[in-house]
Amino acid sequence: MAYTFEQLELLWNDLLSRQPELIREAFEELDFPSQKLVVAHLQKMAHEPGWQPEQRTSANAALQALENQMKQDI
Repeated sequence: MAYTFEQLELLWNDLLSRQPELIREAFEELDFPSQKLVVAHLQKMAHEPGWQPEQRTSANAALQALENQMKQDI
C-alpha cells in the first residue's frame, strides 16, 4: 500500500506517541514487511548516534510497547 505524506506523518506520530495502545494499533495496521521496516528504524533511532534524546525516548517506548507483537512474529 502506498501512503500519502499525511498518512505517513500520522502513522509516525502514533508510533512515536509514547502511548502503548496507540503504538500497537498503528503497528497492527501495517503489513508484515512494513512492520519489519518500522522495527528496524525504531531500533536505529533508539541505539544509533545522531538522534535527539526525545527521539530515542520515543523509539524506546515504541519498541517496549511492541515487544509482545515482535515475539509472536518470530
